[in-house]
Amino acid sequence: MYFNTVQALLMMDGHGVYVWPAYLITAVIIVMLLVAPMRRRSRLLQRLAAEVRRAERKTVAGVRGGQ
Repeated sequence: MYFNTVQALLMMDGHGVYVWPAYLITAVIIVMLLVAPMRRRSRLLQRLAAEVRRAERKTVAGVRGGQ
């Protein structure tokens, strides 16, 4: 194994200060890229459902008004 201790792994010969934040930033960006489309889809489906409900109410109100 390259590093003998966990501390050596974290320090990486003084480069750990730069390496670990880079890994963290990369992980955060990947998570955001995975979550953002799911949230967008959910919001779109909610908006479409609300629009369908509004259209159904207008249709029902139009039918009742015509009787």
